[in-house]
Parts: sequence; structure tokens; C-alpha cells
Amino acid sequence: MRRRASLVLLSFAVFFAALAPVLRWYAFPRLAKIPPGQYQETVLEARPATLLRYDTMRAEQVEKVTIVQTLKGNVEESERIERHAGRDVVVWDSLSHVQGPDGKTVSQIPERYIFDAHTQAPVHAPGEMVDGDPVRREGIEFKWPFLTEKRDYAYFDAQTRTSAPIHYKGTRTFRGLEVYYFEQTVPWTKVPYPKKMPIPGIDAATLEERTGTTRWYTTTRMFWVEPVTGAPVNGEEIHTEELRGGSLLGGRDRVTAFSGHVRMREDYVDRTVAQVSSQRGLVLLLVSRLPWTFLGLGAGLLAVSLLLEARSRRPGGDAAPGRDEGGAPARGPGPAREPGPAREPGPAGM
Repeated sequence: MRRRASLVLLSFAVFFAALAPVLRWYAFPRLAKIPPGQYQETVLEARPATLLRYDTMRAEQVEKVTIVQTLKGNVEESERIERHAGRDVVVWDSLSHVQGPDGKTVSQIPERYIFDAHTQAPVHAPGEMVDGDPVRREGIEFKWPFLTEKRDYAYFDAQTRTSAPIHYKGTRTFRGLEVYYFEQTVPWTKVPYPKKMPIPGIDAATLEERTGTTRWYTTTRMFWVEPVTGAPVNGEEIHTEELRGGSLLGGRDRVTAFSGHVRMREDYVDRTVAQVSSQRGLVLLLVSRLPWTFLGLGAGLLAVSLLLEARSRRPGGDAAPGRDEGGAPARGPGPAREPGPAREPGPAGM
């Protein structure tokens, strides 16, 4: 019985030991994915800010500028691209909507971001664009990969339509979470005008051509990224835009179009931290908790199996063959001998 039990335990030990790497290296890449229909809204604010009034073409300080950023998963486009890409793809239709202190639109920039559902690497397909202009992204945008590493990543900048390194600057604690801090500075760069701007009687698409006034931009962007999920739990930008030269400025060299320290609104930070914390537990379950539990369980079952096998082979571990429980020789099989007639005692000496 002990030997049979040891074999059963050994089978379970092998099963759980084999299941641990299967969960980590096979199941995790196939289960940890961004859902194609995800919808997310984030509100950021710059308080205070400098903003250009396009009716007077003068910059003035305002109480706040609000940026509403939405990400909407396009399931239909994801399925269409997946048929050709041969992998799970997510298509995010994004919109950055900038509002002045009066709630009126300052600018809007739509994007379509196409990426691998697990690795977050860009997938190049028709429809990839920024503000209607076709682009070919390199590197990440909006989200880091699962199991983010302590290294620099290429990050795509929608204003310049180019990618540049975003640098890992260390590990920090943010709202109770261990996060990786990343920072990127985009130097002054000439960028196109947003196609939707509040400039009466002027087509923004031909503004530079018609007036000779160019738009320039610089920013320092900062992200606090939870490394297990790769999700930013906080983001900030020190952002400045200028208009330079041309007839639009009335002989002036330059004017500030927008300047401010853009931060996520507190309620959205709280909501993001809570959401990422719950998702982190699910990812850890696949990456470490279940694999290590199964590996430990397999090792424990193996130890018990070996112990039972050793006890079954130990002398005296089972009853020795040919002896009963008391140690006396066991009577072998055969017909029972009938007792003979009692012998009467003879004369003395016989």
C-alpha cells in the first residue's frame, strides 16, 4: 500500500511541477492581454496656465486649461487587422480635447493607435494616424508592456510624429504602489497645427502656408508606471507651445500659445490606482503566485512520495514473507493432518 501511495504522489508531484512553467511561459502570454473593447477617459488640468486668445492674438494667464483624453477600443477594426496580422491586436481611437477656462474648445487631436494586445508593440496597418496624417509608430504610447523593465523605452510623441527614448529614472512609491518613474524631454521642435482650432476664417491645415507663422513645441513628460501591469498610474507634462514669425503675429517674433504644468485630476488618479491595483493581482497570479505555489506543492509531494518509498523498503516496514504477525513461521499450505488414536502407556522401561 505504501508503494502504491508513493507512486500516486509522485505522479501528482510531476504534474504540479510541470504546470508551473506552463502557467508562466505559455498561459501568461495568452491570457494577459488588453481587451479590444476597452474604454478609458482621463482628465488633466494645468493650473494656472498661459493661453493664447486667437481673437486678439495675445497670450494671457488663465485659471486653468483642461485636457480630456479618451481611449476607445475599436473592436471591428481589431478583428479586421487580426485576420492579416495573425495575432491579437488592439485598436485604440484616441482624442485629446483641449478646453479653455470657459469650456470652449482650444484644439482637438484624434489618433488611431494599433498595437499587440500582449506586448504593446505597435502593429502597422492602414488607418494608423495622428490628426488625419498617416504615421508609422516606433515604440510605445499610452501604456508600457506587462512586466515593465528598469530600462529606457522608445516613446512615440504625437505632436512631432516621431519616437525618442523615455528614460527610466528609478523606483518610487506612489499611493502605496511600487512604481517605475520615467521621464522624457522633447526639445523645441517645429510641429504642425492641429486641424481643429478656434481661428475664425482661417483653415488650420493651410495656416502656416498662408501666413508664414510656424508652431513650435517642447515638453517634459513624466510617468509613474506600475511595472506588473505596465499601466501608468500618474502622468504629468511641463508643456509649452509658441507661434513664431509670419504675418499672423503682426510683426512680433513669437508669442506663447500655451504654457503650463499639466497634471492628472485627483479623482482620476485615485480611480486609476484602484483599477491598476486590482489588475495587478490577476497578473501576479499567472506570473508568480500560482507557478511558485504549484512548484512548492510539487516539491512537497515529491518529498512525501520518497519518504513512503523509503519506508516500504525498510526492514520490518512490512510483514516478512513466510512469517505471521507474531514472527512465528507461517504454516504452509497442504492437507490438514488428522490426529491419530491416543497411545496407551506401556510397561515401565518400554
